[in-house]
Amino acid sequence: MKAASIRPAESAPDALPEPFAAWFKGRGWEPHAHQLALLERAQAGKDTLLIAPTGGGKTLAGFLPSLVELAERNAGREKGAPSQGIHTLYVSPLKALAVDIARNLATPVEEMGLPITLETRTGDTPASRRQRQRLKPPDILLTTPEQIALMLSHKDSAELFANLRMVIFDELHAFASTKRGDLLALGLARLRTFAPDLRAIGLSATVARPTELAAFLVPNAQDASGPKASKLAEIVTAPSGIAADIAIMPSEADLPWAGHSARYALPEIYEAIKAHKMSLMFVNTRSQAEMLFHLLWDCNEDNLPIALHHGSLDVGQRRRVEAAMVAGKLRAVVCTSTLDLGIDWGDVDLVINVGAPKGASRLAQRIGRANHRLDEPSKALLVPANRFEVVECRAALEAAAEGAQDTPPFRPGALDVLAQHVLCVACSGPFDADALHAEIASAAPYHAITRNDFERIVHFVATGGYALSHYDRYAKLRKTPEGLWRIAHPRVAQQYRLNAGTIVEAPMLRVRLARGKGGALKPKSVLAAGKVLGEVEEWFVEQLSAGDTFLFAGQVLRFEGIRENDAIVTRTTKNEPKIPSYDGGKFPLSTYLADRVRRIFSDQSQWAGLPEQVSDWLRLQADVSSVPSPDEILVETFPRSRKYYFVCYPFEGRLAHQSLGMLLTRRLERAGARPLGFVANEYALAIWGLSDMGEMIRRGRLDLEALFDEDMLGDDLDAWLAESNLMKRSFRTCAIISGLIERRHPGKEKTGRQMTVSSDLVYDVLRAHEPDHILLQAAWADAATGLVDIARLGQFLKRVRGRITHHALSRVSPLSVPVMLEIGRETVPGDAKETLLRETVDELIAEAASGRGQP
Repeated sequence: MKAASIRPAESAPDALPEPFAAWFKGRGWEPHAHQLALLERAQAGKDTLLIAPTGGGKTLAGFLPSLVELAERNAGREKGAPSQGIHTLYVSPLKALAVDIARNLATPVEEMGLPITLETRTGDTPASRRQRQRLKPPDILLTTPEQIALMLSHKDSAELFANLRMVIFDELHAFASTKRGDLLALGLARLRTFAPDLRAIGLSATVARPTELAAFLVPNAQDASGPKASKLAEIVTAPSGIAADIAIMPSEADLPWAGHSARYALPEIYEAIKAHKMSLMFVNTRSQAEMLFHLLWDCNEDNLPIALHHGSLDVGQRRRVEAAMVAGKLRAVVCTSTLDLGIDWGDVDLVINVGAPKGASRLAQRIGRANHRLDEPSKALLVPANRFEVVECRAALEAAAEGAQDTPPFRPGALDVLAQHVLCVACSGPFDADALHAEIASAAPYHAITRNDFERIVHFVATGGYALSHYDRYAKLRKTPEGLWRIAHPRVAQQYRLNAGTIVEAPMLRVRLARGKGGALKPKSVLAAGKVLGEVEEWFVEQLSAGDTFLFAGQVLRFEGIRENDAIVTRTTKNEPKIPSYDGGKFPLSTYLADRVRRIFSDQSQWAGLPEQVSDWLRLQADVSSVPSPDEILVETFPRSRKYYFVCYPFEGRLAHQSLGMLLTRRLERAGARPLGFVANEYALAIWGLSDMGEMIRRGRLDLEALFDEDMLGDDLDAWLAESNLMKRSFRTCAIISGLIERRHPGKEKTGRQMTVSSDLVYDVLRAHEPDHILLQAAWADAATGLVDIARLGQFLKRVRGRITHHALSRVSPLSVPVMLEIGRETVPGDAKETLLRETVDELIAEAASGRGQP
């Protein structure tokens, strides 16, 4: 769909009514053309998506139609007089963003003397104020998706939103394709039933597929035959502004072959901070933020005010850091994605991204934090943490120069979120199933929802499903004599409001020694909980099967199983773990950047533009083995330290590689290769074992085409998921979101252990007695996309079919060194220090370099 045409800015003063035209003139401003275009479309009753760069006045553009309408509607209203109800809802993905926008919006409202009231409502808003807002609502309410769901659950919701005329979604790309977006889309569909004439406005700076966001903003049509083509929202695209000034930070130090700390570049980072007013230093994980913050303070000879900001910090501390930024009292802030989005942080004039950005859109979003002005270039420095990341940073620079985006694609709306919404509607009053199905199908993520799936969801909310229908605790809906659905008891509504939302924090699991030596113990005694060794992140334990060994607190432990909220382990005499824990970035390398990285690697003409250390590394790889082309998979096999290694380079991201490693080791075990374990990074996967896999390939005992066949996503995947605890954990999240398992009760909250016990018991019952339960279906969908990345694995296997290149080497290759260095590195939870257990960097590098010309 083409972007809407935009009138030139010269006509701006005549297009604005008073006092708005005078306010702009008094500030020496002229409205941007896209601001006027959005105003025109809103006044014409059009749903509209505005795509504009950071600093382009998106937020003011979004509010301008509301301010103009409210100034006219409220003319003559006495100060303190009640409003006519909520006119505009502003929805933000972040509580802090809603609060910041409220502060900035208050300025023009006060300076123009507009008779407009505006308030915020977030999870931090006191209950007394939330209650007052329902009785005496403001004209403009700035809030979050979760708060809209809560407001819609009350019996007076239709009255509260009867005069709603505008809904503004800021940073729409940040949640539209997530479960929060599903909840928001269902809420928008509900609001349209109360206020059919409301207009939706979406604001976004980074959009890969504008039509997807445009479809999110409008009601989707459906008839008895199914979903129909719907008209999209209008799309207004602002000029891109001045291109950002982005560079890879030069350094005289040796570029690391592996790792994520980028500590080699600390002197250059510190000098860059000194040379600018205020710098934001983005990293990809909280542990990296902690480490770099302390390293910076160690070299902070000038005692510069440097702060830390990430999601694990106390909210009070985060707000103090934010206030100091706004006041210009800081020179640098080390932060994670908590500061990615569009809050105006004052005089930030440099963004430093430590590590590869993992995606073109994420890079654009972060760069936009610098110079929040359209007529000045944002300045950013990329600091690759290792040699692979140099190439990825180069790919990100190319994407930025082209203005390319790679936001996640949309997927069908989640069924657990739908179940929560059905209960929300019932809490507000009895509903008719036919009417609610039509309403839900009008929401973009659910436009293809079948009547059968809808009925299954209603049945689940009403009874818990066939296998649970005999338990009163799961009975939440009853049918009235008129055929409507209502809540079974008033306490159901109270429980819903205590547990609404889609954000489920993954708990830590305690690591406990079993009583005994394991292996020979009977199952019950193996899982008998003993001494607590510490805690480990749940995502790691999810991938273990009974018998797997891993490193923890300096010991090699054998995983026996999960009991309630404990990972039960035994000590083992093995001196090598099968599966090390995975350190580094939490973000998967985006498919878009992965394609670009593969192209740069395979095109030797581009190597000259890379640092000499990196281009020498690639030339050495070409001499020793080969550099994979974009559409092939390179497999290298070689012996080392009385073991045999199998290394491949999919370039598909850590998450996909971890799943691939689990599946390949199962197949290699069946083939007699006797694999001992594997390790993965964003670019490569290394498996080691006791059999010479290169010799097995040469003799035809190991068929690489069969090994990488797409059918591994069938029975092998099902068997792995059945043996691992991943599906149980995925089910637990779905059970919480759907309302089957409740986190909070009046006056108390369940512990993580209690939640796990409850969800595991229900999971086992459903697997045994109702394997087609709607929540098991939802859990599988979640695992396939967010935990296993089946779609990406499937695309990779299809891409490399018939394009597998194998090199049997006598020693490690230069390209394999980074992933080989991951072996033996273990981050002890709660401690940022890395302990090198075996191979040293110098040994591997020397070995790889000595192989030049000796494939």
